[in-house]
Amino acid sequence: MKKDFYRYQAQTTPHPLAMEISHAEGSYIFSTDNKKYLDFVAGVSACSLGHRHPRVVNAVKEQLDKYLHVMVYGEYIQKPAVELTKLLASLLPDPLEKTYLTNSGTEAIEGSLKLARRVTGRSQIIAAKHAYHGNTMGSMSVMGFEERKQAFRPLIPDVSFITFNKEEGLQNITEKTAGVILETIQGGAGFIEPINGYLKKVRERCNEVGAILILDEIQPGFGRTGKLFGFEHYEMTPDIVVMGKGMGGGLPIGAFTASSKMMDQLQDNPKLGHITTFGGNPVIAAAALATLQEITEGDLMAEALRKEKIFRSLLVHPLIKEIRGVGLMLVFMTPSAEITNEIILKCQDKGLILFWLLFEPLAVRITPPLTISEKEIKEGCQIILDVLNEIGNHKKF
Repeated sequence: MKKDFYRYQAQTTPHPLAMEISHAEGSYIFSTDNKKYLDFVAGVSACSLGHRHPRVVNAVKEQLDKYLHVMVYGEYIQKPAVELTKLLASLLPDPLEKTYLTNSGTEAIEGSLKLARRVTGRSQIIAAKHAYHGNTMGSMSVMGFEERKQAFRPLIPDVSFITFNKEEGLQNITEKTAGVILETIQGGAGFIEPINGYLKKVRERCNEVGAILILDEIQPGFGRTGKLFGFEHYEMTPDIVVMGKGMGGGLPIGAFTASSKMMDQLQDNPKLGHITTFGGNPVIAAAALATLQEITEGDLMAEALRKEKIFRSLLVHPLIKEIRGVGLMLVFMTPSAEITNEIILKCQDKGLILFWLLFEPLAVRITPPLTISEKEIKEGCQIILDVLNEIGNHKKF
């Protein structure tokens, strides 16, 4: 299987981890060589309820017995998609009411950028340095990391960048700006939270000049920060909120939500302003609806903040320089990229899955399922500490 994996499946790096998966359940992944791995990554924040959560699996099975794909997005009334978007509207603050369902987060970013231009009639998009919003051409155009973009230029025009958390950059948002797109918490850059009311000040500046504020909640969304969406921590509301990853309980989905007045402008002039074949797929929507219900009906969001405290209390070591993030969207910072790599690889050898961030080589990702138990947290943290002690014993710092 490994030979075929390398020969026939396109790779994203020269050295994939290449673990061959047998099955997964709860907080654990099992390989075909009968090894059990505690998952502190959750598919890069995607498996909010762990692996094969019974409520998600049952929702998928029930929908499979009714119908799969029947028509391109938005033409037929399909109950799972309608119920999902209705529930989202009830949980989001006004005026965020109407949701466009897509296949992925990056497609939702593309749709949000188009909507900002359509609504304002302007072209300029402002994004943040060190931002990551996906890897399609539009999303890459608002990525603030030139090393990843250079080989694919030219990208979409009229995009400029400001520095996250730096208020002086707000004057770059003007009457020429169609939209400002920010991650609520910068992910690839190292889980950087907004400070000093930054998002509120961006909101105010967008109001002054008539620009659309887009917040990317693809990673912090769906309870990971202790609120359903990260922006709820910061006393402001975007014009468009983009979601994905943890939305589908492990299945591929994305969405963007705005006011009805804004979203309806994709219907006409031109018609089919945004279109997708498989967006709102009934099986995927059923999984997302079950995921959203499970997260909002129980105490998983409050528990995310309690579990954050457990991680912070346990992960104390000279090689851990800082822990960033909120809830179960955490990273710990190491002294060097070499140590980061060694930690991740050694922990995998010992049965714990950790992972890297896109742009910050000193960061080790900890984004476990929201359903992870206190016992599992302690088990994984002990593995991390054991590995850190091993590294510390043979290196001088």
